[in-house]
Amino acid sequence: MTSSVFETAPPDPAGYLNRVAGSELGRSYKRRMLDELAPRPGQTVLDLGCGSGADLEALAAAVTASGTVIGIDHDQHMVDTARARAAGPATVDVRLGDLHDLPLPDDAADRARTDRVLQHVADPRTVLGEIRRVLRPGGRLVMGEPDWETLAVDHPDGDLTRAYTRHVAERVIRNAGIGRQLPRLAAESGFHVPEVVPVTPVFRDVRAADQILGLERCTRRAVAAGYFTAEAARTWLTHLTQGPFLATVTFYVVVAEA
Repeated sequence: MTSSVFETAPPDPAGYLNRVAGSELGRSYKRRMLDELAPRPGQTVLDLGCGSGADLEALAAAVTASGTVIGIDHDQHMVDTARARAAGPATVDVRLGDLHDLPLPDDAADRARTDRVLQHVADPRTVLGEIRRVLRPGGRLVMGEPDWETLAVDHPDGDLTRAYTRHVAERVIRNAGIGRQLPRLAAESGFHVPEVVPVTPVFRDVRAADQILGLERCTRRAVAAGYFTAEAARTWLTHLTQGPFLATVTFYVVVAEA
């Protein structure tokens, strides 16, 4: 089932986050999120689910020495990585914490962001309620999440594409439809939602797509879960490596105001 085209070993989680952040796709949507967040000098900004800390430096530059950037992540390895990465600016504070129970008082921040985090949490509503609690009146939250049910990979056999997408949505991602759900969930959590920006990256190179999507690894998991037979999986992957390649998924940037 394997091919030299595909990455077969799972990347280190922090390395994967850095890879996405450094890609053309990552740089593009992160710029849009930063523009929408519009952090100002002197403000307190939260990076919730900060991961490896790829965005802390840009946030620190925006708030300047008079502001504060607080990164929070539930994984100690990520916290350690982010702290090392952000060791320079005194304005950056990285903490271990659960987004369902933020270690912050009420009305503690002017801005908050989440980036591909809510697709993985146990209860997005609880997280949004916590963010609403810690944002000051008039504060702004910017969220970026994919909608994995919009994942489309071109293949002559549409049934194989549907099986692959269904597996990703049902078994790989906990909250696969969170992208399209975010405006409603934010409104139900007490936010005003002035803007929703769909971003649809188009992958034309199978290697570049695999670096983000893990095509072969997900296919192996789909076989184990019964979505593909081994033969169907070979058919699926072989065409992806040989034919003209195209894949897309819709990513939503959602702006919410407290």
